[in-house]
Amino acid sequence: MVPQKIKVSFCMYEILEKKVLSDAVKLMKIKAPLVAKKAQPGQFIILRIDKKGERIPLTIADYDRKKGTITIIFMEVGKTTKQLGLMKEGDKILNFVGPLGIPSEIENYGTVVCIGGGVGIAPLYPIIRALKQAGNHVVTILGARNEELLMLEKEIDEISDEKHICTDDGSKGTKGFVSDVLQKLIDDKIKIDIVWAIGPVIMMKVVADLTRKYNIRTIVSLNPIMVDGTGMCGGCRVTVGGKTKFACVDGPEFDGHQVDFENLMLRNSRFVDEEKHSCKISGVE
Repeated sequence: MVPQKIKVSFCMYEILEKKVLSDAVKLMKIKAPLVAKKAQPGQFIILRIDKKGERIPLTIADYDRKKGTITIIFMEVGKTTKQLGLMKEGDKILNFVGPLGIPSEIENYGTVVCIGGGVGIAPLYPIIRALKQAGNHVVTILGARNEELLMLEKEIDEISDEKHICTDDGSKGTKGFVSDVLQKLIDDKIKIDIVWAIGPVIMMKVVADLTRKYNIRTIVSLNPIMVDGTGMCGGCRVTVGGKTKFACVDGPEFDGHQVDFENLMLRNSRFVDEEKHSCKISGVE
C-alpha cells in the first residue's frame, strides 16, 4: 500500500494596517479571524514573528469580529517589539495565539474611573467601551510622559462621559500624574464605585495605594515576563494576596490592593541586561 501524502497548511497572520503613533509606538491591525471571533476586553495575545523569534504577550487594543481583525499597539522596547516595528503592511507573522487570559468583569457598577498610562491606554480602550455599553458613568484619566505619547484620545473621548488629560511635562492637559487627577476627583466628593488602572507598574502601584486609603475597589492589569501563556512555564507568576498566581491564566487583571508590586517590579527587571545584549547582536538597538 502506497502511503498517502498529507498536505499540511500553515496559517500566517497578515498585517493589514500599520500606523506610526510616535517614534517608538506603533499600531497594527492583524488578520486573525478566529482570535477576533472570541476576543473580549482585558484579554491578550502571544505572537512570534518567525521560527527563530521569541514569544511575547501583547494586550488586545481592539477587535473587529466582522472584519476578523485584532488591533495591537506596542512600544518598541526590546528585540522583538523593535523587529515587529520594522514590519510593513502585507508582511506576515508566524504565530498569533489568543485570546488568552480572563476577560474583564464587565457589569453596571455605577461610576467607573478608568486610568490609562502610556501604552496602557491601548488595552483600556475596549474596557471603557464595554463598561459604557453596560450602563456605567465612565470618567477617563489618560496620562503620559508627554503629548506625543498620548493615544486614542478621540476614540476614548467618544465613549467617555468625562475625560481628563495629564502629562508629566505639561505639554498637554494638566501637568502632573494620573494620581493627582484621581485625588482631585476624590477631594471633590465624586462617588467612585470602582477604578480600572492600566499602565506602568509604578503608576498602578501609586493608584492602588491611593484608592486603598478610601476603600475604592481597584482593578489593575499586570504585565509580568511571560513565555507560553498557558500557565505551564511559571514565568508570569505574581504574588496576589500573599499567594502565587499566574498572570496568563489567573489574570491579567487582579485586585490592585492585593498585588505585591515590589515583587513584580523586581521580577520584571530580571532580564534587562540580556535584553540589551539580544538587541545588540540582532542589530535593532
